[in-house]
Amino acid sequence: MNRRLPSTPPTLPGFVFVRALGSGGFADVFCYEQDMPRRVVAVKVLLAELVNDEVRRMFRAEADLMAQLSSHPSILTVYQAGVAADGRPYLVMEYCSSTLAERYRSAPLPISEVLAIGVRISSAVEAAHRQGVLHRDIKPSNILTTAYGHPVLGDFGIAASVVEGEHGAAGVSIPWSAPEVLADDRASVASEVWSLGATVYSLLAGRSPFEVPGGANGSAALIARIEKARLNPTGRADVPERLEQVLARAMSRRPAERQASALELLRDLQAVEEELGLSQTPGDLEVQEWASAPLADPVDPVDRTRLAPAAEPGEAGGRRAESRGARRWVSDGPADASIGVPAPPSRRRLGWGVAAALAMLVGVIAAGAGFWLALGSDDPIPVVADLRADVDGTIVTFAWDDPGIDEREAFLVRVEGQDTPARRETALDVPARAGERLCATVRVTRDGRSGAPSAERCVEVEESGG
Repeated sequence: MNRRLPSTPPTLPGFVFVRALGSGGFADVFCYEQDMPRRVVAVKVLLAELVNDEVRRMFRAEADLMAQLSSHPSILTVYQAGVAADGRPYLVMEYCSSTLAERYRSAPLPISEVLAIGVRISSAVEAAHRQGVLHRDIKPSNILTTAYGHPVLGDFGIAASVVEGEHGAAGVSIPWSAPEVLADDRASVASEVWSLGATVYSLLAGRSPFEVPGGANGSAALIARIEKARLNPTGRADVPERLEQVLARAMSRRPAERQASALELLRDLQAVEEELGLSQTPGDLEVQEWASAPLADPVDPVDRTRLAPAAEPGEAGGRRAESRGARRWVSDGPADASIGVPAPPSRRRLGWGVAAALAMLVGVIAAGAGFWLALGSDDPIPVVADLRADVDGTIVTFAWDDPGIDEREAFLVRVEGQDTPARRETALDVPARAGERLCATVRVTRDGRSGAPSAERCVEVEESGG
């Protein structure tokens, strides 16, 4: 099938068009040179035939979310957004000269590099999920390389999300999509864990997970194999068995059997790094994470970018203990935050260090609490108080009254422990199976902070489906 030609690049004040970079089902990407500050940028422009007032409104809401997410070191930076004179919304983004899609099929990537990429991109996806945002299209071609060689995740499906009411799953990338996404376009945290696993697999194997070298690899053939989810090993002799197991779990046919989050997959990849004797790649998380984490031996109190060890299987996670008992760390600081950390102190010095750290932490928390009280006491985040649930056949509709949200705010609906994308509508339809019990809560998010959740509402779908 021939790809369409890019649309005409818009005239943007302060920018000079250089060349077209690519085209997709919902948008085109162009290279521009910005006048001030002078730099080369990538500009993503929605197609004119998709634009209406509702699309513009939703595009602005998602552009705001992208701007918040792009502060993450492994997410493509968004500089600004706007609407061109011809009415097409656009995003101005960091320019990256290459993607991993240009590398992984031409030559095998070193395992150490693949693991580092997997950890960093998993941390980016985890950060998005904590903001209630699903990427929807995780794959090698959406992992770009900055001028300094760092992998960053781009294309958060803004165009796909704002027009999905009309076009459904038109933007689905079949080779890296979970079975449930291909079956009924049900994206979730679990489906994104699948796509992360499929992406890491591809970087190792030089092909997508269910692609058969020399065989039939059209859409129908791939979908049939993905629905069965019978994953073969990567075929590389240097890939350890533990990594094969991590990827097989991420691409389990049943979502409940996969890692519960991108963060859990990140920790599994870090454990493989440790098993191989590699330096663990830090996974960047929100700064608030370490402030609430306990200081636990043997953490060096000088290195406060480290969280306490991930709960070992058999503890809070309820899984069987691993024989190696590996400690898996997640860093919320810069990549070089652990450089120059002194040797572990004696127990006496450790005790004084912990006491000092706790004292400092109490002071920081107290100051921060006072700041937020002073800043936000007159403008509390609204709380949903009237969540309802109705059943129509096998469709459960959760609905609620608007408590008075403004243009900065949106609703986050959590169904069965998983957040759906942020929305401003006051209802959500959830497909269910006969005999299934669904529970949900709703909370309001504003500028990356969430208010208190509503009371949980549960409903059962009758066995007859009526």
